[in-house]
Amino acid sequence: MPHMKFLLVDRKVLPEIFAKVVQAKALLAQGKAKSASEAAKQVGISRSAFYKYKESVFPYDNQVAGSIVTLSITLSDEAGALSNLITELYRAGANILTVNQNIPIDGVAPVSISVRTDALRLDIEQLLELVSLLDGVVDVKRVSGQ
Repeated sequence: MPHMKFLLVDRKVLPEIFAKVVQAKALLAQGKAKSASEAAKQVGISRSAFYKYKESVFPYDNQVAGSIVTLSITLSDEAGALSNLITELYRAGANILTVNQNIPIDGVAPVSISVRTDALRLDIEQLLELVSLLDGVVDVKRVSGQ
């Protein structure tokens, strides 16, 4: 059996400390706790328990994990091409998570965009078609997701 680095385990069978560490991490990330000590205290665990598990325990949201799509898009090097693309993704109900546009070469710029699709008003194939028809879009490919 190959070495497994991660396991997906139902929260119901784990000791409560793991869920509390995740809660404390969320308090810190959201600014609802100013320090690890404060976050640990708010959820009812010791600071040492928080530090022991904080790098090993992470939340998993199946709905979110299954609704992220990354697109690789080639845009023509013209003013407003990226803005137009982002506007249309927004109108379609895509929640943009990341945008990475490289410097244009030979009149085109590669762009990578990751979006959440759980509020999408059309299916992913329709979204790809919509994007491919936009002014300034030379090519679009789905890299990962749905």
